Amino acid sequence: MSNDEQPLRRGWTTGTCSAAAAKAACAALLTGVFPDPVEVTLPGGQRPAFALATWELRDGEAVAAVVKDAGDDPDVTHGAVMTATVRRGAPGSGITFIAGPGVGTVTRPGLPMPPGEPSINPVPRRMIAEAIAEVAGEGADFEVEISVPDGEQMALRTLNGRLGVVGGISVLGTTGIVVPYSCSAWIHSIHRGIDVARAAGLTHVSGATGSASEAAAQKFHGLPEIALIDMGDFVGGMLKYIRAHPVPRVTIAGGVAKM
Repeated sequence: MSNDEQPLRRGWTTGTCSAAAAKAACAALLTGVFPDPVEVTLPGGQRPAFALATWELRDGEAVAAVVKDAGDDPDVTHGAVMTATVRRGAPGSGITFIAGPGVGTVTRPGLPMPPGEPSINPVPRRMIAEAIAEVAGEGADFEVEISVPDGEQMALRTLNGRLGVVGGISVLGTTGIVVPYSCSAWIHSIHRGIDVARAAGLTHVSGATGSASEAAAQKFHGLPEIALIDMGDFVGGMLKYIRAHPVPRVTIAGGVAKM
């Protein structure tokens, strides 16, 4: 162990990087010039700047990308190339969102966005809309497509499949900042798993510390996959959320030593 260890470096959420890419693409669509670096405003008021990884002005659309840097957090989306394609929208449509390749689509109720919508959460949507407003003014009409090369492969390492998000990763973030080892993405998935189970009308869910205990609980109680919560070590986080969002019956499964 070293006595001069440096503080862990924070990173940026997929939502923040998407907002930066969308702002740059929108600016280029309007002016022909990509701002690089491009600044965005975070929910807490901070204004970080991001370098563009790629940019291209096409007929009727502009494309820009920002590489996600998760800092020192072991985030599966670290290095993801968050790509925004911006086009003019129909008059009065406001900002509309499209899931491009590598971004998931919601298929089950209970998540922050309804079935059929791109899995771009409310805070990232607001950040993207506010970033576009900085260059286009309030009330502008644009279509924003977010895509992520290899996003579908990244999603295999997340809980999106169990949550009913298909086709890629979700665009997430509530503060815009990734705090190393806060495990916010995992805890977020636990909460969303409970939301999906409640929306499906389930009266019994099981939180497990690992795959072996999860399989045992599922077999013993005959539970469907949608009832299974991959809580890992976060039993407290799961139970606190269930206290505020009740489910009639809860099973906690784990090895004796683990428990």
